[in-house]
Amino acid sequence: MPGDARGYHRLARLLGTLDPVLPLRSRKPSCMTATTDTARPTASATVYPVLWAISIGHLINDTLQSLLAGVYPILKTDLALNYTQIGLITLAFQLTASVLQPIIGAVTDKKPLPYSLPVGSFLTLCGILLLALAHSFTAVLIAAACIGLGSSIFHPEASRVARLASGGRLGMAQSLFQLGGNIGTSIGPLLAAFVVLPFGQPSIAWFGLLAVLSATLLTGVSRWYAGHIKPVAGAVRAAVTGTGLSQARTMSALSILIVLMFSKFVYMTSLSSFLPLYLIDRYSVTVQNSQLYLFVFLAAVAAGTFVGGPIGDRYGRKFVIWLSILGALPFTMLLPHVDLTWAVILTIPIGFILASAFSTIVVFAQELMPGNVGMISGLFFGFAFGAGGIGAALLGGLADWTSISFVYQVCAFLPALGLLTWLLPDIDRKPA
Repeated sequence: MPGDARGYHRLARLLGTLDPVLPLRSRKPSCMTATTDTARPTASATVYPVLWAISIGHLINDTLQSLLAGVYPILKTDLALNYTQIGLITLAFQLTASVLQPIIGAVTDKKPLPYSLPVGSFLTLCGILLLALAHSFTAVLIAAACIGLGSSIFHPEASRVARLASGGRLGMAQSLFQLGGNIGTSIGPLLAAFVVLPFGQPSIAWFGLLAVLSATLLTGVSRWYAGHIKPVAGAVRAAVTGTGLSQARTMSALSILIVLMFSKFVYMTSLSSFLPLYLIDRYSVTVQNSQLYLFVFLAAVAAGTFVGGPIGDRYGRKFVIWLSILGALPFTMLLPHVDLTWAVILTIPIGFILASAFSTIVVFAQELMPGNVGMISGLFFGFAFGAGGIGAALLGGLADWTSISFVYQVCAFLPALGLLTWLLPDIDRKPA
């Protein structure tokens, strides 16, 4: 893009003090379509303070989400829950976190709602406080639903902010955004092990302070977003030329991506929801140690998330999807048949390899439909939660009917669905 494109954006100094973007100059369409990549601002316009801020907001959001799964062993004992009820709690959270996301995304494609970000944090706060006070299965279900509603509001707009601040480095921006979420997911079990387990269920209420911090931080992000959404989005829309695929081919590719997300998230849910219970049941580890082993897996997920996006920017998104999903298959096949030490070791490559696909799949889908970023983000984040929730409920029922060990023998084959990647179109680095 010509050198005067640098005038479109000014890099932020700190949250809440970001300079407003300069108005777009009147330009001919031919100048705007001279870019080498569709629907992307220039890389020099990457706004790292905003990317880090939205990543931290994601970290807090997902820390509080994962705290729910982290206290499952405590709730199972204190409230005498069975595996099916544990799965239904996950279903309540993930369905509320999924059903509204595509709707919110479609609405905000037409009319962005920058200040909805702190609203999501407030709903999460309500869920955390209720979880601390819950003394029945029904109350836990309601708390889980509130936390899910907070996520359904947060993710579509937060993903759009990451894209707007990316400066064209779409995979990197989504990976950085997702990194915060996955670090948060890995922190939740540690908080459960070292705070909730020693001090009891009421101590969950202290984590409401994180939700307050998130709301404050995201208010600053919303201020930047409100000042930048119109000029930046206008430049992006002007640059869109599409992928050249027919509508039927585009819908087919989206369907394949959804199936790949299904295989990934059902398996990931089998570990994030049931790994501590599996380790306790099969290897007789303590509750606290089971949370530490879950942290190892979730930390690997965070690392894989960060690596996948930049590799997709450099080598192509289809390559990363191939590598990330099928690459995990040998390890998932081995997991149900090894001792404790190897079981913990195997969760590291499984988490790392599977997680590297998520930001890449989201960006691939956004590039299939560049004019519907919010709807696509909401659809894929929402489907991820929904697939995970349905999977948790089904896997919980299967564990009650057979055994938790049998669940992992069945789930071991899920990454084989990655063979469908062969049917995806090649849309990487198409000229404008």
